[in-house]
Amino acid sequence: MAIPRPTLAPATHPLERLPEEWAEVLVSWGEPAYRGKQVFDWIHRRGVFDPEAMTNLPKTLRARLAEEGLGLPLSLGKMHRASDRTRKLLVRMDDGKEVESVLIPMLERLDPDASDEDEIERLPGDVVTQCISSQVGCAMGCVFCASGVAGLKRHLSAAEIVSQVLLGRTLLEGEERIRNVVLMGMGEPLHNYENVARALVLLTHPEGIGLSKRRVTLSTSGLVPQIDRLGRDFGGQIALAVSLHSVSDERRSQIMPINRKHGLGELMACLARYPMPKRRRITIEYTLIEGVNDSLSEADALARLLARVPAKVNLIPMNPISGSSLGAPATEAVLAFQKRLFDRGLPAFIRKQRGAEVDAACGQLALHGAAPRKKRGLGLAV
Repeated sequence: MAIPRPTLAPATHPLERLPEEWAEVLVSWGEPAYRGKQVFDWIHRRGVFDPEAMTNLPKTLRARLAEEGLGLPLSLGKMHRASDRTRKLLVRMDDGKEVESVLIPMLERLDPDASDEDEIERLPGDVVTQCISSQVGCAMGCVFCASGVAGLKRHLSAAEIVSQVLLGRTLLEGEERIRNVVLMGMGEPLHNYENVARALVLLTHPEGIGLSKRRVTLSTSGLVPQIDRLGRDFGGQIALAVSLHSVSDERRSQIMPINRKHGLGELMACLARYPMPKRRRITIEYTLIEGVNDSLSEADALARLLARVPAKVNLIPMNPISGSSLGAPATEAVLAFQKRLFDRGLPAFIRKQRGAEVDAACGQLALHGAAPRKKRGLGLAV
């Protein structure tokens, strides 16, 4: 069955053009259409932005491309490295706005040449997951997340979203390669749907970066109409992660204001109809906050709530956020919550904390220098 491609808004930056869009532009310049694939290949597959290095193009075209401007619309501000080789990138846009992205290497892999199970060696991982941002700041106001500390400043363009990966590739070490991309950085991706949709097409284009759609995960706080649209536009091929964090409409509305617009009943119905391929599951992100949503009765209610949804649960003990008194439950409570979900037939996994020492863990990405604002509901500054 053919996988649908969304109807995209016009490209606004050269890096956003697909091969056929490049072909149209180049034909208008008097060039043959096949040059469009060549230019796209240089930019997105090879990561080359200097037209003079595009050696299979004629000099006249290289000069015209130089006038067009093919550089990344962002640059690396700072890079902080954790002891586990996680790297948090402070990325600066051309207008001076900043977002954060994270390179997360797989910790270890099995030696493929080992012949005996007892002789298997643990080797440094060379597969990297990159967490990328979709907005400068965020408008969702979730109390456990630092990204929206100063509210939404602006959407990122498709070029700025994809360029985080193009930049990330230049910072890889040794045999590392980016195999997975997660839109779990700053911002609500579905609040910036048009730009994110074009970025997804670019990231997964087989003649460019070529990520498998199943290795691209979009995380959302629960914008129901946009989840439905994502399912239609991409045939359910984009992996979906949903921030849930409570089984009570009242409590979820306190910690996630979006729930006041799209309550749990509406959200669960939406997830049940999301066109997931067979044997794949929607990831439910559940941040455990001590004394807020970590009771065993909440675990029981979570299993009941997800009964009709093909789901697995990622349990995330809350990472520290400056200025917030909220915190993670004790390890014993986290393990008990996980066991209760397993006992109720719901797959549940505890997310390993990565990059917390450089504030790169889940919920810690924040606008550089932004002042905290007061949250309603729980009455806590975050």
